Amino acid sequence: MKVRVEAPSRDDGPQDAPPSKTRRKKAMHDLQALGEALLRVDARRLATLDLPERLLDALALARNTTRHEARRRQLQYIGRLMRDVDPEPIRAALDSWAQGPRDQQARFAAVEAWRGRLLDHHDALDEFMAQHPSSDRALLVRAVDEARDERGSAGPPHKQRALFRLLRTIVDRDAPERHS
Repeated sequence: MKVRVEAPSRDDGPQDAPPSKTRRKKAMHDLQALGEALLRVDARRLATLDLPERLLDALALARNTTRHEARRRQLQYIGRLMRDVDPEPIRAALDSWAQGPRDQQARFAAVEAWRGRLLDHHDALDEFMAQHPSSDRALLVRAVDEARDERGSAGPPHKQRALFRLLRTIVDRDAPERHS
């Protein structure tokens, strides 16, 4: 019995070919790395991702596994389970959760900078009021003056901290709404 082997037609291009072994392995490693990232997420946030129960159980088991080889095998299993899940919503959620602390740090640094400018420069209050027009100018003037007076004393910086808290409240109030 002869088996006839057909030569590939010229129409069959690389689009029809299955992904190479290297690409499949890279995709599996990426899914395993995504599973490892899920290990660092707390249980409340994991619940919002709508993951399959088997994957949640595997993640819980991996958190409690301390032996190196057992953990490696569990991570491979998690990577295998990740094949059945759409990874893009998970990646998007992880990115947005990572963005939160960066936003907070940037806002903290901005408030620190404003406090320094308000204490060092008398015209900085006008700039701050231009950016935050709904602020109570009299309250800010009093807080800045008290913090400046306190700078000369040897005591703890209570008034400077109070100025920082006031500025943080104003900046947080005027910050654009975040979608989290």
